[in-house]
Amino acid sequence: MADDLHTLVVGRDAMACRFEVVFNAGELPGDTELGIAALDVVDEIEDRISIYRDTSEWSRLNAKAATEWLEASPDTFALLERARDLHARTHGAFDIAAGALVRAWGFLQRQGRVPNDSERAIALEASGTRWLDLDPNRRTVRFLRPGLELNPGAIGKGWALDQAADVVVRGGAGSFLLHGGQSSVLARGTQGPAADGRHGWRVGLRHPLRPGRRLATLILDDASLATSGSGTQFFIDKGRRLGHLLDPRTGLPAEGVLSATVITPSAADADALATALYVLGPAGLPLVAPPAGDTAAVLVLPEGSGGVRLLLANLAEAAIDIEPEPGLSVEWIRPPKNTEPP
Repeated sequence: MADDLHTLVVGRDAMACRFEVVFNAGELPGDTELGIAALDVVDEIEDRISIYRDTSEWSRLNAKAATEWLEASPDTFALLERARDLHARTHGAFDIAAGALVRAWGFLQRQGRVPNDSERAIALEASGTRWLDLDPNRRTVRFLRPGLELNPGAIGKGWALDQAADVVVRGGAGSFLLHGGQSSVLARGTQGPAADGRHGWRVGLRHPLRPGRRLATLILDDASLATSGSGTQFFIDKGRRLGHLLDPRTGLPAEGVLSATVITPSAADADALATALYVLGPAGLPLVAPPAGDTAAVLVLPEGSGGVRLLLANLAEAAIDIEPEPGLSVEWIRPPKNTEPP
């Protein structure tokens, strides 16, 4: 942050990471109390959706929904409907019902292991949104396949940020930033005084190969950002690095991408779409960030000799400041210009 910008940060640990609410210092009376109220919402959501808490609503669904219809809270049902839509949009690359696969690979407890072919096949057959049945009239849920497990890991933080932001907006704040573990970010208004053309909040994009270094700085204007990568959660098997992000269509770890960042209005959508883009790679850009839509993407791929290649889709040049370095190549993916018919 620039030297002339002063912020107030209210933080709390939740969902296995640090959540923070950031205000422009002195701009809003009662900002500390408002930040606490927003973080209380994050705690409440974690209580409902955490699959690590036996008493949570989602644990109850995982335990019983394969044998009976269960009524869901309005928030949970809305999130499941959103997840189903995102599953369709990404052609299955994002799947909230792939918990059996996550468990088979040991990532549920962060103890990675390689399942044998039989274990993976069983987990793959017990996974998939196709087995999730939702009744909007009764707001009920059932599983059509025994062993199906919901796992909110790729959307839960973003969903919590969206709900927390609603609290902050209702409290009168026009400018603020929220993040969960720094990989999920939501920004509103302007960082510092809205003068001299200043707008949005500046957010750093970590370099996936060089810890502690930025690859670029993005400006978030009333938008959310999420980055997916396997830089911190992985294990080594027979000399091969295997990341925690699985392709739910194959049951295997996704490969070929260093990091995937998505910018879109909703933090929940950004989380899910970043995960899907990491799985899909360059072929997923038209699905995740179609031309002239409200979603942009930054895909980081490995280049020869330790370099990196950036693919930027639907992103304005003024919205990103790329740090130059040897071996870096940048490709802007733009919609084709309209041409006159022959």
